[in-house]
This record gives sequence, structure tokens and C-alpha cells, in this order.
Amino acid sequence: MKASDIIDKYIAFFEKRGHRKIPNSPLVPLNDPTTLFINSGMQPLVPYLLGEIHPAGKRLVNVQNVFRTIDIDEVGNNRHKTFYRMIGNWSLGDYFKKEQLPWIFEFLTKEIKIDPQNLYVTVFAGNNQVGKDEESIAIWKELFATVNIDAKEGERIFPYDASKNWWSRAGIPETMQPGAPGGPSS
Repeated sequence: MKASDIIDKYIAFFEKRGHRKIPNSPLVPLNDPTTLFINSGMQPLVPYLLGEIHPAGKRLVNVQNVFRTIDIDEVGNNRHKTFYRMIGNWSLGDYFKKEQLPWIFEFLTKEIKIDPQNLYVTVFAGNNQVGKDEESIAIWKELFATVNIDAKEGERIFPYDASKNWWSRAGIPETMQPGAPGGPSS
């Protein structure tokens, strides 16, 4: 399967679930003096993640070109690149984990046809400000159970700290500006 096939399937999958496709934003941000380049899929959506009303609604899906330099020292390993495309689906206050995690599991196992035996997931381990993501752990266990997999923590579900399981433009919570969007991820 080609990357373009995965992107097309992803967009269609979320459009069927009420998401509206929004266009890729320019790589050089138009109204964001905080950075030279768009460095994450969420960056063009920051005003809407902070409460502004998006003209396309509360459920969005997109493909965003990004140029990352925040982790440039890690470029070259099997997980870090400088220029790539991020696909994302976005809820602007409309749904959360109990919808998102089953959808992504369905997308990977039914649309892309990845064998669930080959899937492993991560959750936020917690820190002194935010507790361990027990809700996502419970959801993942239920999802894996539907395909007869006993998903044990530490074997198929891995808790990681904020350096691996936290989303924000600025990285870990200690480097975030007050009021900036961000939080635990799975």
C-alpha cells in the first residue's frame, strides 16, 4: 500500500464519522510569529484548540506538511524526520478517548488491515501534575479483548513519561507557555 492510499483511506474513514477535511496550511505560518515553520499537525489549529470556533465545525481531519527542528538532534533514527506529512483527526470539544481510541484501532485493523497481534500502544505514565492515563489503559484492554488479545500493561500497553507521551508545540509540560494547548497522548 502506498502512502497516498493510507492518506485517502484515513481521510475517508474520518469523513464517514462526521469530520470535515480542512486544507494543508502553508509550511511558513501566516499569523504565528512564534515559529519559522509549521512543526506539527496541531500548530495551525491552536486558536481553535484554545476555543475559537472553526468555520468547518468541531470534527476536522487533515494532512499537514511539517518541518521539525525541535528534535533535530534525533533525526536519522527510525522515528525522527525533519520534513514529513502528519495526518490527524481533531475534536474541538466534541469527543474524547472513548471515541478516538476505538476509531484508530478500527482504522488500523480493518481499513489498513494490520494484524492486531502486531499492534502495541503507549499511554501517559503520569507526572506530578497529571496522573497516569488509566482511562486509556482500560479502553485499550477492552479493544484488544475484542480480538482475543490479553493486553497486559508492560507487554502490549506501555506507559511512558512526558518525553514520549505528551503533545504540545513546546514539548514536555515544563517547556510549555502558560495556557498553551497540550496534554497526555496515547
